[in-house]
Amino acid sequence: MTGTGDRMKEAIHISVRPLVEYVHRSGSIHSGFRSNSSMLEGTRVHQVIQKGYREHDRKEVYLRTEIPYQDALFIVEGRCDWLIQLDGVWTVDEIKSISLPLEEIQGDGQPVHWAQAFLYAYMIAREEQHHTMQVQLTYVQAHSEDIRRFRRQLSFAELESFAQEMIAGYAPYAFLLRAHAEKRDASIGTLDFPFDTYRSGQRTLAGSVYKTIAEGVSLFAKAPTGIGKTISTLFPAIKAIGEGVVSRVYYVTARTTTRAAAEEAYAKMQTQGLHMHVVTLTAKDKICFKDENDCDAGACSMCEGYYDRINGAVSDILANETLMTRAVIEHYARKHRVCPFEFSLDVAYASDGIISDYNYVFDPRISLKRLLEEQKRKGVVLVDEAHNLVERGRDMFSAEMLKSSFLELKREFKLLSPKIAAAASAVNAHMITLRKLHADAGKAVKASAPQELLELLVPFVEAAERELVTRGSVNGAQHASSTGAAYAMLLDTYFAAQNMLRIAALYDERYVTYIRAGIEAGRSEVRVKLFCLDPSHLLGQAIKGYRSTIYFSATLTPLAYYRDMLGAKEEDYTLQVPSPFHQEQWDVRLLPLSIRYRDRERSKGAIVNMLAGLAEERKGNILVFFPSYPYLREVYEEFIIRDVPADTLVQSPGMTEPERDRFLEAFQPGQERTLLGFAVLGGVFAEGVDLPGDRLNGVVVVGVGLPQIGAERDVLREYFAEQGRNGFNYAYVYPGMNKVLQAGGRLIRTEQDEGLLVLVDDRFAKEPYASLLPEEWRSYRLVEQAGLGKEWTDYEF
Repeated sequence: MTGTGDRMKEAIHISVRPLVEYVHRSGSIHSGFRSNSSMLEGTRVHQVIQKGYREHDRKEVYLRTEIPYQDALFIVEGRCDWLIQLDGVWTVDEIKSISLPLEEIQGDGQPVHWAQAFLYAYMIAREEQHHTMQVQLTYVQAHSEDIRRFRRQLSFAELESFAQEMIAGYAPYAFLLRAHAEKRDASIGTLDFPFDTYRSGQRTLAGSVYKTIAEGVSLFAKAPTGIGKTISTLFPAIKAIGEGVVSRVYYVTARTTTRAAAEEAYAKMQTQGLHMHVVTLTAKDKICFKDENDCDAGACSMCEGYYDRINGAVSDILANETLMTRAVIEHYARKHRVCPFEFSLDVAYASDGIISDYNYVFDPRISLKRLLEEQKRKGVVLVDEAHNLVERGRDMFSAEMLKSSFLELKREFKLLSPKIAAAASAVNAHMITLRKLHADAGKAVKASAPQELLELLVPFVEAAERELVTRGSVNGAQHASSTGAAYAMLLDTYFAAQNMLRIAALYDERYVTYIRAGIEAGRSEVRVKLFCLDPSHLLGQAIKGYRSTIYFSATLTPLAYYRDMLGAKEEDYTLQVPSPFHQEQWDVRLLPLSIRYRDRERSKGAIVNMLAGLAEERKGNILVFFPSYPYLREVYEEFIIRDVPADTLVQSPGMTEPERDRFLEAFQPGQERTLLGFAVLGGVFAEGVDLPGDRLNGVVVVGVGLPQIGAERDVLREYFAEQGRNGFNYAYVYPGMNKVLQAGGRLIRTEQDEGLLVLVDDRFAKEPYASLLPEEWRSYRLVEQAGLGKEWTDYEF
């Protein structure tokens, strides 16, 4: 019990896990001792242990205690796995699933795990007045389910001393965060909307976001391009932080350009007085200093000794920075000699705002796994360009294995590691059997998971883990230099196999197993894919713990489809913000050609005629979007032969960021000659690109954007048809037309913009495509196929 004076101290709430992880920094958090990320795996492991316990043993025991320190009262909460009696002594049993073989555990377990269990034991001993407690660490090998246990017995005095040491170690960091929170809340309280006026539709959107967060539900908002959706969602979410409704904002998106827009919005509010810790998470392969160091455990100086330096690095950046972009993260990572990627993640757990890719919230492989449920409950997720999340979700929850990976490992590790070679050989042999079974059709679709393959992947994963750990701990740098390619291949295949096993745990009626066998790149290949047909349930599960999620995009069309595919609940809101733009800003024309694949050769000449006439008719910058790279190249090559007086740029597959930047920088106002930029629908230039004013004067969209007809798309079509939806629309039309709407949306970005939009496809005048066009596109002029120089005819539907 604490005295009255103690109770008057300011309360600092902390859960056991982040407390011990901060004070007892250990490589175990990022090694084979990491608890498995899948909740299903964790539940399975606990069920294994549960079989051996008695009926009166207590599981999932909620614990809470108050520990005064200096001018604060630390309220520590947690939930221990099991409280059992062993030989008459009350025992805390802390269960950890690990990927390493049990015999590889050094000593009697990891200090961070003991620390967690000691705190639970202290909290129980204090509450129930036990003079002695026993603590047990139970390690369970994730694949074999073998068990290894360690025990210690401590007096209450020892446990109390340990708890005080933990609080003393954590307190300086807690006081830093407390001071920041006071300054943050004061700045939010005086923060005004960072522009003089609201644009048309902004106030409606901002108000709806605030109401949604206040009620703890979700919102699906279709709001037109150019109204300022980023600031209209961030501003009310930040106001909710100031009022204590939420404590963290996650701004997630699919593209670097939209992440930059969020950074700019935060920077704008910062100039108005906002004081918030906001961090941008950058993919590991982009932010890693691998040009300076071999990114390999044992070779990278940024990784070696990371946990000795990370607390100082985190405290330094939080004390001196608010908007922590990639450049800021890299600066402090170099200053403190820490891995910039892991550093950004550690900073994220202490930040008020996180800007990231969708993966960090939705992807089971990458999501921020150390977030506690309380942190989620007080978090709001803002999903920018939410139309992208359907396909991304399908990818996140699918997994694929290739036969060729195991054949190569079998050959490479014949001498390096016979166990790896044998495990890979078994998987390869099974893939050969599948190839023979499906040789005639070349493919197969099954409603059940491939159990035999999954069973063969388990020993492969175990052998790969053992080999990779051994390589990292014994002369890692020298070993890497001699056989680096082989081990890189092993690591990639190991992660793919782990993902396959993880996704298999999610397999249900929304999945099929898709097997494809044939010749790829001149060699025989077999692919086995756990194909997530409907990601809505799993997307809903991913955001289940958060207070509120705001899905917004200019192209959530039709809204009912996106509500369905993104897992909306009945109580969730829907909002459609009217376009602020006038019909007069758009000059919309239709060239009614057939762009169906069989007719593309015949339509090519008419498209070139139209583009040549367009270049002669008006000076300016025009983006021309095609349904595929091959068709783009065909039209471009014929256009060049015509020797039209215009400059051209061409998008190519796999452009680097500097190449993409140079492409967009060419679109400048006041150019003497017309500039035509040839690009693809659904590509990097078709959405998230902002070229206001005379930087862009026209957009041409060739085709209705349908995905290429193929076996996987047909599987989707059949699945949704069986579910009572329009299978063709779900698999082809809606995803395709979204690309069209995004591409056309590049044209009018402000209320002062105006320009030409040419739609090239006769299907735009037919259902279901016609009704999916925005209102301002629905009155257009029909272009005679001979070219723009001919007669125009008014055409409206």
